[in-house]
Amino acid sequence: MKGRGDWIQTAMGRQFWPMDPRPDEVFIDDIAHALSMLCRFGGHCLRFYSVAEHCVLMSRAAPPPFKMWALLHDATEAYLVDVPRPLKPFLLGYGDAEDKIMRAISFRFNLHLGMPEIVKQLDRAILMDERLQNMTGTSFAWSTDDEPLGVQLQFWSPERARAEFLSTFEQLGGRP
Repeated sequence: MKGRGDWIQTAMGRQFWPMDPRPDEVFIDDIAHALSMLCRFGGHCLRFYSVAEHCVLMSRAAPPPFKMWALLHDATEAYLVDVPRPLKPFLLGYGDAEDKIMRAISFRFNLHLGMPEIVKQLDRAILMDERLQNMTGTSFAWSTDDEPLGVQLQFWSPERARAEFLSTFEQLGGRP
């Protein structure tokens, strides 16, 4: 590998170096498109439900100071994909790559560094809504069981999820 290493081409035709991310190479349209095409739970759910819809629903439920953070909390997955939670600790280097990319995203979109605890709490709570509305019922508990957030999943198409994500970003004062 020379220079910055291997890169990925985004849907908008840009280069992105996931192991050497730069804030000026992060674009909201790349993030919105990729997240709208990614299905939550590695696809192990009853209906297609995108990471983009998950982020929009979290943002709508978040208190005002945390809405943008909630919208962008999974933005790294636009470049790294949505790895199911039980797998992440076993993927050597994944956490470091995720941290580097989140730092670039945070600088690009003026988020303070470090995901706020309220966003982590909302993420655990919406997981219960997602489980109840889009997973096969089982008798066993998840390690993340908590009280549901109380949102209604919409099961948007990728096109709708992308549009809703970008619209939410703009409503929150984000600039491409």
